[in-house]
Amino acid sequence: MPVPNGNRRLRAAFLPLCLTDEGLFRAMPTDDILRTLLMYFVLPAWLAAGFADYLCHRAAHIERTSGWKESVLHLLQFAEMALPILAALFLEINTGIILLMIVCLLLHQATAMWDVSYAAATREVKPIEQHVHSVLEMMPLTGLLMVIALHWQAFIALLGLSPATFRFALKPEPLPWLYVALMMGLTLLFEILPYIEELVRGLRYAGADHGRGGRAA
Repeated sequence: MPVPNGNRRLRAAFLPLCLTDEGLFRAMPTDDILRTLLMYFVLPAWLAAGFADYLCHRAAHIERTSGWKESVLHLLQFAEMALPILAALFLEINTGIILLMIVCLLLHQATAMWDVSYAAATREVKPIEQHVHSVLEMMPLTGLLMVIALHWQAFIALLGLSPATFRFALKPEPLPWLYVALMMGLTLLFEILPYIEELVRGLRYAGADHGRGGRAA
């Protein structure tokens, strides 16, 4: 059954070629499979886990225990991962971008260990939150490995086995604009705004608690 032209244009703006009418009925190359998994599974699952972690913090009332300091660590981890994700969305993947991704992943892992150590010393980290943390730790690594598999020559250039490129340039073939807009919107709604709310809530509680302490004195 033919697909109306309007629907076809909308799908083309959101989906990669391999998931459009032109690509569904042919064998998918491995690169297309990896890109599809990266765009439509890894990144959405990562965002969902981030929001689930926020819900765990809210249920645990961290503003009363670990407070705004833990929220700062959460925002720091977000910033460490936002940089490579934005690079992957908009920039051509080369040796320099892969190096940036590796450095940000290492920083994120170090900050995550700091975060969990601080949280465990000040409050109870329940099993469900621990499982959410597992997803949040594995999704960045999974994404990085997929990017490396897609750009193997750029990766081995870090080992001196291939010519290296470290320039920053926009993708010659941009990702579907609707996909990018949707991911940015979901990130704003389910990552940035909730964690800012968490920080504000912690700061307000700390201020109110300080005020109560001052009056008691």
